[in-house]
Amino acid sequence: MEQFIREQIKDKPVNKKKLARKVGTAALCGVVFAVVACIIFAIALPVINKSSRKTQTGKNDGSQQADSEKIYDTASTEDGTYQEPSTQDYKVTLDDYQAVQNELYRIGASANKFIVGVTGVTDATDIFNNMYETEGQGVGVIIKDNGKQLIILTEKNVVDGADKLSVTFVNDMVVDAAAVKYDSNTGMAVVSVDKSLLDDATVSAISVAEFGNSNIMSRGATVIALEANYAILTGSITSTINQVSAQDNNFSVLTTDIASNKAQSGILINTDGQVIGLVLQGFNSAEESNTLTAVGISDISPVIQKIENGEDVPYMGINCTTVTEKIANRYNIPKGVYIKQVTMDSPAFVAGLQSGDVIVSLNGTEVSSVSNYNTCLLGLKPEDTCNVKVKRKGSNGYTEITCQVKIGVMD
Repeated sequence: MEQFIREQIKDKPVNKKKLARKVGTAALCGVVFAVVACIIFAIALPVINKSSRKTQTGKNDGSQQADSEKIYDTASTEDGTYQEPSTQDYKVTLDDYQAVQNELYRIGASANKFIVGVTGVTDATDIFNNMYETEGQGVGVIIKDNGKQLIILTEKNVVDGADKLSVTFVNDMVVDAAAVKYDSNTGMAVVSVDKSLLDDATVSAISVAEFGNSNIMSRGATVIALEANYAILTGSITSTINQVSAQDNNFSVLTTDIASNKAQSGILINTDGQVIGLVLQGFNSAEESNTLTAVGISDISPVIQKIENGEDVPYMGINCTTVTEKIANRYNIPKGVYIKQVTMDSPAFVAGLQSGDVIVSLNGTEVSSVSNYNTCLLGLKPEDTCNVKVKRKGSNGYTEITCQVKIGVMD
């Protein structure tokens, strides 16, 4: 009995040969399964692809199938294998070109709803004391409807000095208008029309213009020009880098390949029918006298907001340019706004500002570009006194001085 209790139970010895055979069998089965799966997948894939493409080409929809067959060739080869689809070359026809032109003219015709003709009549007397009238005509744009009045943007040369003003709408209705305000610097003016003078047909025929972003326009962009007598011209932008100088500001110019002349006025719109430029006679350069150029609406809109509200546009009287960091480093000039010219008898001239001065701040606000300078200036009112800090070059380099400028209004 004691001998039985002392016995130890041991595990059964592992049969290594038998274990190796089991592992080998399992591995072989795995390889066979993988090979069979690959063969089945290779056979089934073309069938699946063919079925999928037939579904996409619209087997259940005759119209979709017809459209798809114009683009894809889904025929099988003689041996029954599926042939990959191929894109067919599409040839542009004159009908396609005409369709594009028709759409552009449709956009232009719709935009003509906010275009008007503005006529200024001036009474005069000849050397024989006979009374006669002279007329000035221009293009106007309806920019606001406040419920009681239509506010219309036009050019100063039509409004200035006129004894009577009238507006002609797209449906040929003519009504009297009243001058609101003009800006001699840009040559823009605003007139108003009492809506009570309009009949229902005219109210339904007109619309208010929407301003777009002229700063995002690029070369090659398709544009539409609307000129006098509701003429519609189409073309492309050829340049966006040019600028025109005005008093106290510089404006970006959109140059186009649209045939025009220096005496023409109008507006430029994008393919969304938004106004992106104004064709102002005062800014039409001699170099571009045969093609239409327009002042970018994004640059000039702050001035438009002033005059449409009946406010005077603040005026200091300088021609200037921005001193960038690159220019500052190259010519050793302080960064800021470089004064190229001071207008005779202007507020800047009276205050002692000089050509070559670099403006660095207005009333304590730092000025680093012409845009900054003009924004600060438009925030002032005529008769305000502005502390203009400039850096002036002397024999020992640049010296900082402050001039007090009494803001005025350009005549």
